[in-house]
Amino acid sequence: MDVYTDNAITIDSLKAHEVPLKAHGPIEKGLNALLLGKLSAKLQGIFVHPGVIDAGYMGQICAMVSTPTHPVTIPAKTHIAQLISFKSYVLKTDSKLQGDRGFGSTGEPQVYWTKVISNQRPNMVCTLTMPRATPFHIKISGMIDTGPDVTIISANTWP
Repeated sequence: MDVYTDNAITIDSLKAHEVPLKAHGPIEKGLNALLLGKLSAKLQGIFVHPGVIDAGYMGQICAMVSTPTHPVTIPAKTHIAQLISFKSYVLKTDSKLQGDRGFGSTGEPQVYWTKVISNQRPNMVCTLTMPRATPFHIKISGMIDTGPDVTIISANTWP
């Protein structure tokens, strides 16, 4: 389904802009949608960042749009994107409704640890807390690796 801009909008910087579209959720009962930019928009230098519209979203659908050349004015009713509906097979984590709040409204972003990673073999000291263990806290040091989904702790460090 093609979707178009609700109003004229001027993009005046390189950052992404939230552009309201003439489309509202929910898309179809139980279906999510993939928002993709149209080739005709890209040929005009308008880049629509891909996004997923959740099945429970009930507000106006917006696109994140940027352009390498600015300022650019996109007239009202310009077809810049399309919605492709699909059935999601992801297990539901809770019964919280998204409603009309978009862009991450299903939960606050959570960052547990951040570190600037360089090519200088970055190391970090981490404190592990282990209830009902002796000692209760241990400190370990290790090299940061951005690839794995698991952490391996040396037996020499483990109590």
